[in-house]
Amino acid sequence: MNLVLDWARIEADLDAYGCAAMGPVLDAGECGALAASYPEDAPFRSRVVMARHGFGRGEYKYFRYPLPPLVAELRTELYPRLAGIAGRWEETSYPPDHGAYLERCHRAGQTKATPLLLEYGPGDYNCLHQDLYGEHVFPLQAAFLLSQPGRDFEGGEFVLTEQRPRMQSRAEVVPLKQGHGVVFAVHRRPVKGTRGTYRVNLRHGVSRVRGGRRHTLGIIFHDAA
Repeated sequence: MNLVLDWARIEADLDAYGCAAMGPVLDAGECGALAASYPEDAPFRSRVVMARHGFGRGEYKYFRYPLPPLVAELRTELYPRLAGIAGRWEETSYPPDHGAYLERCHRAGQTKATPLLLEYGPGDYNCLHQDLYGEHVFPLQAAFLLSQPGRDFEGGEFVLTEQRPRMQSRAEVVPLKQGHGVVFAVHRRPVKGTRGTYRVNLRHGVSRVRGGRRHTLGIIFHDAA
């Protein structure tokens, strides 16, 4: 795993667009091992088939505690670099240590692990949505592409939309390579206007997979109730 990233550029892109590409973070071996674990039952607490809930097509599984070491390390190492941005966005303070933030979630009854693996096949997609699981919502999250575009699958782009007051929605597409990641707003971000700062709503999803199979790792920093 490589977390030597251009954090100044990442922060600038988050402020400007609500999302920022990261990477390369995971190597091919790490990506392959995570994707290969999807059929197993032991690492996961639940499985969601998107079509049953109107979420799109495809499916995903939430990891259970204890998280796989690589997933736990990503969550722990990314959080401190994002906590400062999150605090500035929300005009509040977040604990500098992820464990302390999870304690805050757990005291509020949010005790279920939220990192997840997603699997898409031909024709699958993920509708635009927000990952809100309880009272405590960390305003940034990350996703890592485990499959190789053009070899393992076609299509399946990461899509983010932003809705500003009295304006039409703006779409942002983030092209990713295997092992690369994207960090993005969970549900809102601040924007400076002529009359001060206001909040805009964001949703994210995945466009239709035109062929092959696509696996993604999602890292959400708040736990679920």
